[in-house]
Amino acid sequence: MFSFQHRARRGLALTAFAAGTALALSACSGGDDAGSDGGDAGGGGSEEAASITFLPKSLGNPYFDTSNAGGADAVEELGGTFEEVGPSEASPTSQVSFIETAAQQGVDALVVSANDPEAICDALNEARDVGVAVVTFDSDTNPECRDLFVNQATAEGIAQAQVDLITEQIDDSGQIAILSASANATNQNAWIELMEAELDANHPDVELVEVAYGDDDDQTSFDKTAALLQTYPELEGIVSPTTVGIAAAARYLSTSEYQGEVALTGLGTPNQMREYVEDGTVEAFALWNPADLGYLSAYAANALATGEISGEAGDTFEAGELGSYEVDEEGTVLLGDPFVFDADNIGDFDF
Repeated sequence: MFSFQHRARRGLALTAFAAGTALALSACSGGDDAGSDGGDAGGGGSEEAASITFLPKSLGNPYFDTSNAGGADAVEELGGTFEEVGPSEASPTSQVSFIETAAQQGVDALVVSANDPEAICDALNEARDVGVAVVTFDSDTNPECRDLFVNQATAEGIAQAQVDLITEQIDDSGQIAILSASANATNQNAWIELMEAELDANHPDVELVEVAYGDDDDQTSFDKTAALLQTYPELEGIVSPTTVGIAAAARYLSTSEYQGEVALTGLGTPNQMREYVEDGTVEAFALWNPADLGYLSAYAANALATGEISGEAGDTFEAGELGSYEVDEEGTVLLGDPFVFDADNIGDFDF
């Protein structure tokens, strides 16, 4: 199916795979000169490492704990300064105050996973106006309010991987549901739209009966899983393209009569999903390495803030252990393809 395109990063146990099968991480920060002015990232041209603040959708999410740790590693490599801030809940406007504070503090760069594509745009542009380079990762904003987007994988690749996994597990026939994050999550909605198109085009015997939203909250996602199974007694499978959702759904299934009867797949981390793969609740799921995503995002932010790149198409920069990357026509840097985890390989990963 899918495989990582870059080298494995230290801290990942890869005993059965060559180092080329996993993605690496690194991040950056610290320094004196801010990069952008009114969205022209990198205007300062400083050779010093930048001060970088990571702003995930919410704190306490294992996925973002991992990606932020990757960013912190990169910052340390570059000799910069790193800070992680964020709201306790992933609501559309909960990130605004943190953006405003970072701008007031004069950080060189912000690395943000957006809860809403529009709700934080004004705050981000105000930060850019005072020289803060803005990199989005994981979940993008409107392109007009950031300098660069670090994409974990193409939307098409993620959607295709999840459709392939669920249709294979239910023998390409029956009812399925999707358990997403919040209704406004940019990345989730893009993936779901492509999944629906793929199902309509190539899987006529698979019926998507509902898209439910767990708001990236464990208990809400757990309850939504129970509701889906009660509402659709003929449900064959659930796809949850969010690490919080798939873990909560797996927890519900593993202690119910549905274990082994209702297929579950989506996007998760090996550490949170290992027990559910080993006990047979989940056959296979996919993800990129979120630590690599944070690592690459930090290097991209540093390149912008120090003037190494401006965020224009064709710009290239080095991202430590991950190698060289190029900005595409959409102002995006692509990390790589999803990777499928199953019982044969999940023990080889530790994140």
